[in-house]
Amino acid sequence: MNHNDMEIEAKFFLRDLSAFRRRLENIGAVQVKPRHHELNWRFDLPDGSLTRAHRVLRLRQDGRPLLTYKGAGQAGAEVAVRQEVEVEVSDAEACRRLLEALGYQVSMMYEKYRTTYRLGEAEIVLDEMPFGLFCEIEAPDADTIHQMARRLNLNWEARIAMGYYTLFEQLKTVSGLSLRDLTFENFRQNPVDLRIIGITYADA
Repeated sequence: MNHNDMEIEAKFFLRDLSAFRRRLENIGAVQVKPRHHELNWRFDLPDGSLTRAHRVLRLRQDGRPLLTYKGAGQAGAEVAVRQEVEVEVSDAEACRRLLEALGYQVSMMYEKYRTTYRLGEAEIVLDEMPFGLFCEIEAPDADTIHQMARRLNLNWEARIAMGYYTLFEQLKTVSGLSLRDLTFENFRQNPVDLRIIGITYADA
């Protein structure tokens, strides 16, 4: 496996996005992509085999359509480590039709607002999700992520190795929600507190 195909990251739940953005800028992080809206379609086979195997096939639309495959995460890692293969596509709708022609179907849709920063070897993104605010730090190794989290005064013990899909599934189980899609509209109608599944703020 090509080392460049590995995604190594940690996620942190935030209480105050504006204050955290100031922390980023104060340590010299540079914004490389301004806040923008993302739509993501997650695909699976009719038998749900990709999801059961913790593998992801995702089509993202945010002005530059991307098709992404993510493998299952490595067990026991202190941050999320998984294979990631990503390719830019010219036409999101045509790509979706191609996947459906191959037998894949949309298993969920989710949306967010994302702002991307960079500092050294680390990419730091701020995500505004329908169920809360997050920072993701991606870097070549766990030590770099840990050092960046310390510089940003984030509680390392509060880090999250799960993806948004898994958080969503746990939240649905605990709260009794029966939603397919992770959208702002769905959560306006069904407000919930992510802390009910044991997630804690890392910037407190």
